[in-house]
Amino acid sequence: GQDKVRDQAFSAILGGVANAFDLTKEDPETVARYDTAPLVRPDAISRKWNNYNNYVDNAKSLGKLLLLARRLCEQGCGFVTVSTNFVWDMHADVNNATMTEGMSYMGPPLDHAVSAFLEDTRSRGLDEKIMLVATGEMGRTPKINAKGGRDHWGGITPLLLSGGGINTGQVIGQSTKDGGRPASSPFGNSHLIATILHTLLDVGELRTVTGLPSDVSQILSRYQPINGLH
Repeated sequence: GQDKVRDQAFSAILGGVANAFDLTKEDPETVARYDTAPLVRPDAISRKWNNYNNYVDNAKSLGKLLLLARRLCEQGCGFVTVSTNFVWDMHADVNNATMTEGMSYMGPPLDHAVSAFLEDTRSRGLDEKIMLVATGEMGRTPKINAKGGRDHWGGITPLLLSGGGINTGQVIGQSTKDGGRPASSPFGNSHLIATILHTLLDVGELRTVTGLPSDVSQILSRYQPINGLH
């Protein structure tokens, strides 16, 4: 099993994927379009938070990483995960800023990088082939805590999907007025996984493949995609 994984890694590198990391081969205007560093300067971030360096890293690197993700997809990578030293906690403790201050550090780079990615993939005719999934591991408390922050919340979580041929420009489902719980039939991890598989793979053909891992076969037979995306 390890030999197979190693061979896949070498094949990816020798097959040209390594070139995706060389941004000198990218149009300078495109590199500049993705750049999120100017949006949140290090001197504009309060050093009183222990996560100061993480806020700085996020602003400096998020746009560049999304550009690298697009280049990796062009070179044939089927799945790319993008993550910086994200600081979305905003507990207003010694580590994390308050919700309002934290969003001023985290919101602009995310908005800018995602919009650049969507515009770029669309202009290259890749939006039908690449699905962007933006989500987190959990949501945040509907109410601000006593220090002006938000804490972990498992009742509902943010999710944005775009590309891959799905019907975009819509909001699916409803939450309660405080954004704390689903007010319509909830969607879970199984729906998200099924949506990705049904969008990016020929599920009918995949069902004929022998030797599929049992968890993949289970997803194909039991999980349903999010209604309204296709």
